[in-house]
Amino acid sequence: MQNKVYSLIGIATKAGKTVSGEFSVERAVKDGKAVVVVIAEEASDNTKKMFTNMCSFYNVPLYIYGTKDELGNAMGKQMRASMAITDEGLGKALEKQIKSEV
Repeated sequence: MQNKVYSLIGIATKAGKTVSGEFSVERAVKDGKAVVVVIAEEASDNTKKMFTNMCSFYNVPLYIYGTKDELGNAMGKQMRASMAITDEGLGKALEKQIKSEV
């Protein structure tokens, strides 16, 4: 895994600072625990729309990045359409890395 974004997601997962799956991510955003939300590019339009609206309402940065397989692999799990980082430092590092690639 050469990509630094996926490396950061892996580190955050090992540290127990990620949640994944639609319901867990939604709960993290609404509880104010999510620092950054990442949605896979091939996630359904409904999923993208729901998280876009929710994240803008709760003022949580949202990025559409990578594939379901790549997100899942980065977390050491099956395919994931959505995930959130719950740690401030790791969240900021992930944001900075994604922005530097765009």
